[in-house]
Amino acid sequence: MGEPGSLVMGVRARGRSCCLRRVGMDAEWLLLEDGSEVTIGRGFGVTYQLVSKLCPLMISRNHCVLKQNADGQWTIMDNESLNGVWLNRVRLEPLKVYSIQKGDHIQLGVPLESKENAEYEYEVTEEDWERMYPYLAPKSDQMMEKSKGLRTKRKFSLDELEDPGAEGPSKLKSKISRVACERGQPVKSHGNDEVASQCSEYLDPKLTSLEPSEKTTGAHVYSGPAKAVKLHHKEKASNPFASQSSLELFKVTMSRILKLKTQMQEKQKAVLNVKKQTPKGNSKKIVKMEQELQDLQFQLCAEQAQQQARVEQLEKTFKEEQQFLQGLEKEQGEEDLKQQLAQALQEHRALMEELNRSKKDFEAIIQAKNKELEQTKEEKEKVQAQKEEVLSHMNDVLENELQCIICSEYFIEAVTLNCAHSFCSFCINEWMKRKIECPICRKDIKSKTHSLVLDNCISKMVDNLSSEVKEQRIVLIKERKGAI
Repeated sequence: MGEPGSLVMGVRARGRSCCLRRVGMDAEWLLLEDGSEVTIGRGFGVTYQLVSKLCPLMISRNHCVLKQNADGQWTIMDNESLNGVWLNRVRLEPLKVYSIQKGDHIQLGVPLESKENAEYEYEVTEEDWERMYPYLAPKSDQMMEKSKGLRTKRKFSLDELEDPGAEGPSKLKSKISRVACERGQPVKSHGNDEVASQCSEYLDPKLTSLEPSEKTTGAHVYSGPAKAVKLHHKEKASNPFASQSSLELFKVTMSRILKLKTQMQEKQKAVLNVKKQTPKGNSKKIVKMEQELQDLQFQLCAEQAQQQARVEQLEKTFKEEQQFLQGLEKEQGEEDLKQQLAQALQEHRALMEELNRSKKDFEAIIQAKNKELEQTKEEKEKVQAQKEEVLSHMNDVLENELQCIICSEYFIEAVTLNCAHSFCSFCINEWMKRKIECPICRKDIKSKTHSLVLDNCISKMVDNLSSEVKEQRIVLIKERKGAI
C-alpha cells in the first residue's frame, strides 16, 4: 500500500485539512489537498482508485472530480458517470460544478437492491492532521510506484541507513551532525555557565540539527514541563505507515525542541539586560529570571534526551523494514501484477455481460417495434378498405337515388311534386310544357316544392368526387341558367 503521510508535509502535519470521511468506517478517508485536483474512479489514472467488491461497475473509470475554485472553495463535478454522484441526497447534473462545504453528504453510485445505503458514502469534514493521518486512503499513484520499487518512496533511503565499513554513528547521524555544525550556536548564560556547559555536554549534536521547515512555524510549544511523546512500534516491519508516523512525531518534537532553545536564548538576553539596568542591591528579579532560565535548560535537556532515544529506535525500525522488504519486494510486485490482471479480466467479463444484456434488450425492443408496425399497417389497410367501401356505396346512392329520371344527372335545384317524386327544376318545367302529370306515376301535378335538403346533400357528396365530375356539373348548371 502507499504512504499517506507523504501526501502533505509541514504545516499540514500539524494543522487542519479538508477530507472526505468514509461514513461508518475509520478507514479509506480521502484527503483534499490544497491546490490540487482530486479525481475518483476505478481506472488507473485517477487520484483515488475505488474498486467495488459488491458491484465492480458501480464506480466509473473517472467517476468525479474535486477541485478548488478561485475563492479556495472546494467543488465537485460528476464526470458523466454511469450511476451518478449525489450531494445531500440530490443527484448532480453531469459536467456541472457544485460547491461543497463542511457537513455535506456525498454519495458515489446507488444502493444495491439488498442494501439501504450505497457502498461509497462520504461526509465533508475538516480534521487535525494527527487525527486524520491513520485513516487516510493511499493514492493510486503511490500504489503503482510501490510495485516498481518501495525504497524510492521513502523519506530517507534505506541504503543511507546502513554502512558496513564505517565505525561509529550511521550516515543519518553524520548528516544531522553536519547540519548542526553549520547552524548550532553554544548556549551561554551569565551566572549559569556551569549549568549551560553541563547541558551542552549531555546533548547529542544531531538533536539540534533539524530546523523546522517554513510550514512548521505554527507548532505548539509547551511552557510547562515537557510531556514525553511515546513512540511505539505498533505495526510490523512490513508496514510503511509505522515508519512515516515515527518521522512525523520526530519532526513535531524537533520543532518543539528548537522553540525551547529559542526561548532559552531570549531568556538569557533578558537576564543580561536586567542585570545591566538593575542596581546591585536589587537582585530578586535577577534570581527569579535565572531560575526560569535554568528550568528551560533542564526542560530542553529532557526533550533532547528523549528525542535521542527516538532516533535510535527509528534507526532500528528502518533496519528491520529493510530486511523484511528485501524479501517481500518481488513477491508483492508479482501479487500486485496478478491483482491488476485479475481486475482487468473481471472488468472485461462484466463489460461483456453488460453488452450481452444490452443486446438482448435492444433485440426485444426491435421485435416489439416491428410487431407494432405490422399492426399499424394492418389497421391502415382496414381503414382504407372501409373508406373505399363507403365511397362505392355513396356512388351507388348518388347514381340510383339522387339522379333525375329525365336528364339522368344529379339533381340540380331539386323540386318535389305532390306525389313525392323529385326532379330537376329545369327538367320538370320542360316536361310540364308537354304534359301536366308526373313522369313516373302519371299523377296530375298540383304542386312543386323546392328541396334544400337534397341540394345540400348532393353538393357535399359531389365535393368528394373526381374533378372531372365537378367540372361537368358546373358546365351543366351554366347551360341551364343560359337556357332560362
